[in-house]
Amino acid sequence: MVSESNGSADEHDMTLSPESGALLRFDWQATALFSVTAVLGVVSDGSLRVVSVLVALVLFAIGCLVFLMAFAEALRRSRYDAIGIGGLYFLAGTAPQKVRRSFRLALLVQVVVAFVTASIRIYSGLAFGLLVPMLGLGLMGLWGARYGNFGPRVDPDATT
Repeated sequence: MVSESNGSADEHDMTLSPESGALLRFDWQATALFSVTAVLGVVSDGSLRVVSVLVALVLFAIGCLVFLMAFAEALRRSRYDAIGIGGLYFLAGTAPQKVRRSFRLALLVQVVVAFVTASIRIYSGLAFGLLVPMLGLGLMGLWGARYGNFGPRVDPDATT
């Protein structure tokens, strides 16, 4: 759970729960799986390339599902909190720096591995790896929707 003290999202006023750390661990485990299978798909022909395509498609499907879950959770929270897209999906100002960096680094690894492997084996099934970063975005969004530190929603019709 995220604790709120003064509205800033630095490491001193936010603590991570085991549940929030599980999303980050899953992101890195999926990134490692994708990286290994994508590289194996580059260096081999046949069945290992099929495995890398299947892994990429499964991770993309999970990413789509998680992205929609994040959106639904953000809609629920938006009744009370002012949720912005940058804070939700990129954790800008809503997560501790360590968490934000780790999620963004995992996304960067997914993007680099996808582009490099697809570039080496042009016109192959490895191009499906370009869909995998949807998982990184979705997991960041889910973390932000569940644990992000957003300010309260301001009612524009309220009189002061």
